[in-house]
Amino acid sequence: MLTYKVIVSTSRQIIAEKTNSIFLTLINSNDQSSDRVLVNKSFLGGFGIFEREFSFDIRVKKDFGDIVQVKLEKEKNYGHFQWFCGHIKVKTPYGKRFEFPCHCWIENEKEVLIREGTARLPQDDTALLRDKRRGELELQQKQFSWKEWREGYPKGMDHLLPEVQFDAAKTFELDFNFLKAIVESFLNQFKGFIHSWKDMADFEKILEYFNIKNTLLENVMQDWRKDYMFGYQFLNGCNPVMIKKCTEIPDKFPVTHEMVKGFLKKGVTLEQQLKAGNIYLVDYEILEGVPTSSDLVFLTAPLCLLYKNRLDQIVPIAIQLSQTPGEKSPIFLPSDNEYDWMLAKMWVKSADFIVHQLVTHLLKTHLISEVFEVAMYRQLSKVHPVYKLLKPHVRFTMAINAAARDKLISENGIISKISSLSANGMSEVIKKAMETLTYESLCFPETIEDRGMKDVPKYYYRDDGMMIWEAIHSFVSDVVEIYYESDETVKRDVEIQRFVKDVSFGMNNSDMFPESLKTREELVKYLTVVIFNTSAQHAAVNFGQFDWYGWIPNSPTTMRKPPPEQKGTVDMDYIMESLPDLGRSSMALGTAWALSQFQKNELYLGMYPEMCFTEQPVKEAINTFRKNLEEVTNTIKSRNKGLAFDYGYLSPDKIPNSVAI
Repeated sequence: MLTYKVIVSTSRQIIAEKTNSIFLTLINSNDQSSDRVLVNKSFLGGFGIFEREFSFDIRVKKDFGDIVQVKLEKEKNYGHFQWFCGHIKVKTPYGKRFEFPCHCWIENEKEVLIREGTARLPQDDTALLRDKRRGELELQQKQFSWKEWREGYPKGMDHLLPEVQFDAAKTFELDFNFLKAIVESFLNQFKGFIHSWKDMADFEKILEYFNIKNTLLENVMQDWRKDYMFGYQFLNGCNPVMIKKCTEIPDKFPVTHEMVKGFLKKGVTLEQQLKAGNIYLVDYEILEGVPTSSDLVFLTAPLCLLYKNRLDQIVPIAIQLSQTPGEKSPIFLPSDNEYDWMLAKMWVKSADFIVHQLVTHLLKTHLISEVFEVAMYRQLSKVHPVYKLLKPHVRFTMAINAAARDKLISENGIISKISSLSANGMSEVIKKAMETLTYESLCFPETIEDRGMKDVPKYYYRDDGMMIWEAIHSFVSDVVEIYYESDETVKRDVEIQRFVKDVSFGMNNSDMFPESLKTREELVKYLTVVIFNTSAQHAAVNFGQFDWYGWIPNSPTTMRKPPPEQKGTVDMDYIMESLPDLGRSSMALGTAWALSQFQKNELYLGMYPEMCFTEQPVKEAINTFRKNLEEVTNTIKSRNKGLAFDYGYLSPDKIPNSVAI
């Protein structure tokens, strides 16, 4: 008899009933199986969260050779309990060792086949293993079927399989009911308070629940009325992707030199500043014509012209609150009375809130990440190196999107309650955004170049983003070179080609996304886009929400009075009646706080505890990646010491691996 020694690691257990019976079978390269062995129940019994590693022997009568697969089966027990397998190691009688990364849940009366952990392209498998691989993917395609949640949205999933659901720790921390609890605590605290706020100081009352001393939010509260703070947010706030260089004033925004000459450097004209690259534009045309949820709230599609002054600050110099110029759409200027100018800036920031939440955040991080995840499960075998590379970067994305569809963007969800839009209005904005959603628009360097933002000073989102992009690109390049010896290898990889084509289908915008990849360079860039947008880009536009939205007047989630059609008609009472009321303010604040929280055991960029790769060259590439990220972190921390406001949203130690909040 020959003995194979088996080590099984299990973790993430919540309830593992003593009635659990897990059976394990070894399969060799000739598709021969060992006897089915019962994994000792005593290791699996009991209740509670725990981690275990245990070993046992499997004996065979003759030389069984190399082990290429392990089969796990779970007997039906009372109730519907699952068992999580981390990884399995097998040592042969001749000293050879094989690793089988699993990292999945085993359900009642279902079997799981786990391939030996060496990553393989489909063309590198034997005929027998290629057939099994195809069978695995056919099953995956049935389980992960495309679903169009709303017309015009990117496709996603309509149900959650166990392997993509939150684990217990995440579920406990992310229970969306705590949003409701926060909001209710505010409402109870201010029960009987007037429907509208009396003055700006009243907004501080709902912040007493939080400790904001010595935070960015405290600085925002102090300086939010100042033009430099307004402009700074277009560079380094929650939505740093709207601003672009303006070389020609658009006809729909007839700003003249006479209007703005007092805000420019003395002796220069507006035309000269346009040519010098010192004028910038923010345009919310996407909101034009979008219906509001009721006659009690209002929405505009403003334009804002900004100027880089002698202090290298980006400051507003003209605002128009509609896309149609005319007598009823005046151009507001810093020289107007303080209430006109204050309200005009509020209208811009209110529009920015809508576009940020629905386009920059929801569409371009959450929804597109789900497309990458579904296509990955449908088209890439679990032994494919790209599957192993991408899996940590789509962790929990389907689950968080399912929660968002239910709690945030549904007909009666939180966004409908705090903003000016119903679910139908949201859909219209998403549909418009899809018209300009292209593969190139997800490539960070290209977006910076296209907006003419390569040289604007103090654009820390750009500076840090480029460092992260380059670190990811270098890491992906190292991994791709390990498995793809030439461009021809990429072309012959049927799984990667089907993955890319499936992504274009899932985006619901297929003519804007590549349907094939022909070179290693194209593959590296494509995978860099996936990892950057599912990690860094989401961090940049998500985790600053409490900083910038916590002070409601700085970014009103909705406006309750129509925009002024003439100058000089606004006073402080009109502004207070325009701002969100108590209920919307409380709910907006609670939501901003909740969405800005990190998980206690967050997995940040470069942290891969559930190691899918077993090969040493990839492990070395991961270590190099971590070192590069550490250098970026240190560079950012050193830079921030000299800044009035820290910019840390793109510090690698604050970038979760995936879209999971």
